[in-house]
Amino acid sequence: MKNNYLTVTALTKYIKRKIDTDPHLKNIWLKGEISNFKHHSRGHMYLTIKDEQSRMQAVMFAGNNRSLKFNPENGMNVLIKGEISVFEAYGQYQLYIQQMEPDGVGALFLAFEQLKVKLHKLGYFDDTHKKEIPLFPKHIGIVTSPTGAAVRDIITTLRRRYPIAAVTVLPVLVQGPNAANSIKNAIELANEKAIFDVLIVGRGGGSIEELWSFNEEIVAEAVFQSKIPIISAVGHETDVTICDYVADLRAATPTGAAELAVQSQDELKARIVTLSRSMTRELDREITTNDQHLQRIKQSYAFRYPEQLLKQKEQELDKHVENVQKTLLNQLDQKNKMYKNLYTRFKNQHPENQMERSKKQLNQYVKQQSYYINEAIKRKSVQLSNNLEKLTLLNPLETMKRGFAVPYDNNGEIIKSYRQVKKQDIIKINLMDGNLSCKVLEVEGDPNE
Repeated sequence: MKNNYLTVTALTKYIKRKIDTDPHLKNIWLKGEISNFKHHSRGHMYLTIKDEQSRMQAVMFAGNNRSLKFNPENGMNVLIKGEISVFEAYGQYQLYIQQMEPDGVGALFLAFEQLKVKLHKLGYFDDTHKKEIPLFPKHIGIVTSPTGAAVRDIITTLRRRYPIAAVTVLPVLVQGPNAANSIKNAIELANEKAIFDVLIVGRGGGSIEELWSFNEEIVAEAVFQSKIPIISAVGHETDVTICDYVADLRAATPTGAAELAVQSQDELKARIVTLSRSMTRELDREITTNDQHLQRIKQSYAFRYPEQLLKQKEQELDKHVENVQKTLLNQLDQKNKMYKNLYTRFKNQHPENQMERSKKQLNQYVKQQSYYINEAIKRKSVQLSNNLEKLTLLNPLETMKRGFAVPYDNNGEIIKSYRQVKKQDIIKINLMDGNLSCKVLEVEGDPNE
């Protein structure tokens, strides 16, 4: 009976073979909403496809998702082509996605909007990064297809408007899977050569698929990193690409790009003629003004009567000399007075004078100090005598000299009351010239005290 039991692995393999051999599950067309999306570091995409009532696990391996024109996100409705199989490790069926595109909006349009938002956040469209287009370029590079109508329109316009500029076509593919790399490499090559003053990058009009190479991130990166100013000229006026946003200047058409890149020789000639006439008028006016000024100078007093003017100036010079001499004498007198004043102050501040004044002041301080010390000694002597008299009166020896004695008990304390002793106590009596040890024979006292 035990031989009838299957292992989990065997049952899973059996179910997997059943599903893998079902032709209806090999080519599934499915639509649903993405959730739990995860883009693994190895490139595989793991997600859940769900509708209002059900959900299933799905995976899109890196080999299939490299061709996606958009980035899948949670909540996005998508159309999917794939197959159903079993992931044996977990024993669950899942959808293996081969193709995927947005539901309700074109994949290219969604990819365009996603890249536009990304580059805008990175600052690729900011005006602070835009380079100025030179007014008079010497060498212009054209990055486009060498066989399209756009290159002919650009070259014709440049030759007509500004024939002195050198023009070089950098041939590239403008559509197809290799077009983006071709455009990127041409821009980088132009920067390496460093011979161009401005680049025109573009092509003629077409569908969004035909213009898509100019919406690739690698082209936007090359345009942004270019040290050469770039004019974008992709498609017609209504066509807008990522390249247009990143470029330093956008032209509505290839012909418009050529017009923005150079000045018109006819307009420049007209401006030169206008400036020449204006300059001639200005020079004539300046010559006339200076000639009139010269005539006024010729008619002036100095040229008509130079001798009288010289004599007048001689007198004026004498007055100026006198004024200078007076000024110098006054200044000299002021300086002498200042010197005498400073000398007097210096003598007063001489070290010997200062020492003499200091000695006198010191002697005065010594006399004052001696006086104050003697007075203090006198006051302290009187105070000492008074204190000695008071101490003499309070000295017990003086009292003993008058016949009094001081009794002490066995503890060495002075006996002040008869209550401190009892009969037969031995007490000590201090006299003026000695001590007595006595025995108390009788104790008497006033009981009312």
